[in-house]
Amino acid sequence: MPKWKLVTEFSFDSAHYIKDYDGPCGRMHGHTYKVRIEVQASKLSASQYCPHPVMVADFRTLRWAKQDVTKGGLDHCVLNEVMPPEYETTAEMIAQYIYDETKKRLTSDVKLKVAVSETPNSWAEYEDD
Repeated sequence: MPKWKLVTEFSFDSAHYIKDYDGPCGRMHGHTYKVRIEVQASKLSASQYCPHPVMVADFRTLRWAKQDVTKGGLDHCVLNEVMPPEYETTAEMIAQYIYDETKKRLTSDVKLKVAVSETPNSWAEYEDD
């Protein structure tokens, strides 16, 4: 069976604080978040931007979070004000939020993995089997 894998990386700048955190992360501060998204599929599909079944997913669709907050993305926002309250603004929960929102934009047969970094040396990954 054929298999295709796409990988894209992008960054966005946002502020956040971790509610009830005893330390500096409990105060408002900002990061340049780096995001890595991997998608796999055994068949190609059309996309919102291309009617032909020629891609696993459209890169534009995968990179929605890098858009300015006024256009539905996460760039230049306060994450605590944009993300639903069930998602705390830790790297782990930001990865899950981006995963959940990205999954809504993909066909059901696409396997997805999201990694988020707040610093150059630390990553959180999320995928759901």
